[in-house]
Amino acid sequence: MRGGLVVMATAFGVLVGAAGKTGAAGAADGPEGVVAYRMAQGATAVQGAGSSAERGPELKAGASTYTDSIKPKETKYYTVELDAQSSAYVSAVAAPRPGGAMGLRDGIDVSLQAPDGTQCGTVRHRSFLSAGGAYPVADYAERVVKPGAACAAPGSYRFVVERGDALGGDASAVPIELKYVAEPPQRTETTDMLGAPGTWSSQAPSKPPQGAAEGIAGGTGFNDAAELRPGVWRDELRPGDTRFYRVSVDAGEQLFTDAEFGGGGGSGPMVIGGVRLGLNNAARGFVMNKTTGYQGKPATVSLATPPAAYGGGGGGGGEAVRGMRFAGWYYLQVSLSPKVRQGAGGAGVPVTLRVDVAGARKADQGAGRPQGSGGRSGGEGGVGGELVASAGTGPRNERLRTIGYVGIGTGTTLLLGLGVWTLLARRRGE
Repeated sequence: MRGGLVVMATAFGVLVGAAGKTGAAGAADGPEGVVAYRMAQGATAVQGAGSSAERGPELKAGASTYTDSIKPKETKYYTVELDAQSSAYVSAVAAPRPGGAMGLRDGIDVSLQAPDGTQCGTVRHRSFLSAGGAYPVADYAERVVKPGAACAAPGSYRFVVERGDALGGDASAVPIELKYVAEPPQRTETTDMLGAPGTWSSQAPSKPPQGAAEGIAGGTGFNDAAELRPGVWRDELRPGDTRFYRVSVDAGEQLFTDAEFGGGGGSGPMVIGGVRLGLNNAARGFVMNKTTGYQGKPATVSLATPPAAYGGGGGGGGEAVRGMRFAGWYYLQVSLSPKVRQGAGGAGVPVTLRVDVAGARKADQGAGRPQGSGGRSGGEGGVGGELVASAGTGPRNERLRTIGYVGIGTGTTLLLGLGVWTLLARRRGE
């Protein structure tokens, strides 16, 4: 089933409500017709501490979003309270002015530190990708609860955001958006059902979706991303544009996307990294980033993900596997470099998006849609459960499971697209 279904997950006492619309300002707008990243409406402005010796402003788990800004070579500290049972994902989105020229070593690092300064996992670095132009970048630092993991004790932890060197680029402060997602412990049968993905095929189970494209206008960021269902979609980008779209991916499913850029940019020199297709997960964690050159002629960028699997990011396997640890909304970003020549009469570059979501196949499985895969070109539901998100449509299939994401110490539902599945009886194949 698709669309229009609102689910109450009584197993966790969670009601999925409607998310508020966005409209808060972000970075300064860039070239004519290009709109900057819009921060969440109602976001709380904070100012991070400049030293680890200071207690930075507290970021609370739940629906709250926070904004700040960061200068080149600056480090900012924020406080997050962790308990001993819940996994934590604290994210930062850095949004330079669209089309801005950033330094080659510019970007952000995000990390989580224990009270004694111990790093909780890896420091994550995201570059502003200045070779193709300045794009919004995002990732999280995490504390995943599992046996033997670091930073298991409860307490006040530090979330750290550090900006790189702006040498040769824009030295102005960059707006950042901060969010803290707390994930309560999962029952054993849940983690077994949504376990590590194992081996998987990156080959799409069938040809990309065909047919007439449906027009759509992508959003400026995570807060106003346009929803895409499997199918063919068409948008138009101007040089310096980054458009956001969200796609629902169930546990055990893979996302396949082709972004076909038309020839509307006019003839001109080859722009290295001129077109881009990126992906982040429901907690704004990085999954992958694909780019290719563009010279005003048709060009295609494609991505294929590992299967979404709860817990899949905790045991290695690279950033893509780490990033696909949730079922829920996944955020596609499509960018056109500001270095691309504007089309005749100020026309933008047409972009066709071919989106498919299908049940995962083993690495040695041949082409063709697997039996029971749930690939949705034919309209059937996928393997595992649909995540019903706060601003999204209802479930695509008949088997749902509830995983609640709540604010630590608040009991507040975190309406991020991370958390409500309800297990219903399977009606087929039994």
